[in-house]
Amino acid sequence: MDVVDGEMKIEKEYDQGFRVEHEGDDHQGRLTESSKIKKKKQKMATRCDQQYTTPPPPDLPIKFRKRIRALRGSDIALVIQKCLFKTHVSSGHNRLSIPFNQIRQTFLTPQETEFLNSVDNKKKCSEMEVMLIEPSLRRGTISLRKWEMKKASETATSMYVLVGQWNSVAWRNALREDETVQLWLFRINSKLCLALVKRRAKSNGYFIEF
Repeated sequence: MDVVDGEMKIEKEYDQGFRVEHEGDDHQGRLTESSKIKKKKQKMATRCDQQYTTPPPPDLPIKFRKRIRALRGSDIALVIQKCLFKTHVSSGHNRLSIPFNQIRQTFLTPQETEFLNSVDNKKKCSEMEVMLIEPSLRRGTISLRKWEMKKASETATSMYVLVGQWNSVAWRNALREDETVQLWLFRINSKLCLALVKRRAKSNGYFIEF
């Protein structure tokens, strides 16, 4: 085998993912190292899949259903289930984001959607005051509005946000980064109301209430 043929063979072996030398011991050692790297990558991929797999959403806890029933509420439905990020519990942001692509189902009427798409006299997005049942079952109000998140070199991303009293809600209920929460919809005499539920994952992949 001349020099050119030898170089072609080595290049082909590189393409197969193995840095092969013609000494037997060195060749075997490099194959073993390649196998270890491959197994490590597979293990990391499996861990990432498990981390980002969303467990199936559970039913609304009974104590919330009783609270809503006592208020003569109806039309209960899950709006969103999400993990809290640092911005959700930061006092400097004061908002809980509800991205459009994470909403489980349409939760606004056409009239409500039209109102939130409008702007006030100061050219700010209109806000809707809604009742909120907190994880502690405390009943209060919070503002719901549409928000355009502008990014450099990208088009703006639209979402709904809970604002106004959000910092107080987060503080009273000890909301923390990486916790999972659910936002539920219900209506009282057709008026939009919301309930916030804290969840934590069990080993079997399902959620239980805090």
